[in-house]
Amino acid sequence: MTIGLLVLLSTVLAGLVLWFFLVGERGKFLPSTGDFLRQSGFGLRALHGYVYGRWSRQYVGALFSLTPSGPPSKGERWLADHYHGKVLTHDHARAIVQIDKSIPLQDLEQIVPFPVARNIILQAPADIVAFECVCRQNRPSHCQPTQVCMVIGRPITDFVLEHQPAAARRLTQAEALELLQQEHERGHVHSAWFKDAMLNRFYAICNCCKCCCGGIASMVNRGVRMMAGSGYVAEINPELCAGCGDCVDACPFLALSRNGEGTQRDWDRCMGCGVCQVKCSTGAISLLRDQRKGIPLDVRALA
Repeated sequence: MTIGLLVLLSTVLAGLVLWFFLVGERGKFLPSTGDFLRQSGFGLRALHGYVYGRWSRQYVGALFSLTPSGPPSKGERWLADHYHGKVLTHDHARAIVQIDKSIPLQDLEQIVPFPVARNIILQAPADIVAFECVCRQNRPSHCQPTQVCMVIGRPITDFVLEHQPAAARRLTQAEALELLQQEHERGHVHSAWFKDAMLNRFYAICNCCKCCCGGIASMVNRGVRMMAGSGYVAEINPELCAGCGDCVDACPFLALSRNGEGTQRDWDRCMGCGVCQVKCSTGAISLLRDQRKGIPLDVRALA
């Protein structure tokens, strides 16, 4: 059997499965499902996107349960290339929420250095839905609150609201900015997420805590490359550093450590998230642009 025939048969099978799950006894698609399928096409990717969007908690929970110990496998590296994030500074996360002009950009390999799902398609004003963090929900003991992830742009926002109404709510721009500010003050990492099955583009801003986030845990504990840095690094002023260790405890990526009476930064580990800056009571830490860390995802500059 040729590869072409296998692909054809797989596509037909995926279409039949989609029809069974999506139409079923209701006899018609939900409006958002139809929009999603028209944009993604009928096939394995569409089926994957439907399963991920419809059963997000179970999907991520299954990934957690299948995570082995030891170095990352080829399968995990493949998954990271197809489902990955970009760390955002607080200012850049706010800029996405406040977008005032449509931005259709593709092939942003310098900003998101992964082989797939590097498109940004934002319509102004941004359509934003708050969604339950599936990472937190899958932990026996987790951070509060849990409705802190933000899905961006139709038809994905409509899909989430129609298929998981108890877990989602539409946000005004002011509400989205307030949510970002609250998570920023809690010391959580803003990150933009991309997935090929979700229309092969940027689709969400997550607010990640180091104790619950599966992406952070995979990077820190096992070296799975799930996120690209913000394009910045933390810089510590030794004259202002009190050596209290608050930033060391808060850093999600284990990039800081105590050094005598002060603090030192591990350049390789630092993702430029700014959490340490938030937690520093003496103002000793600032974020500096570092070209070696890539290009920031700043929609104002991209537009």
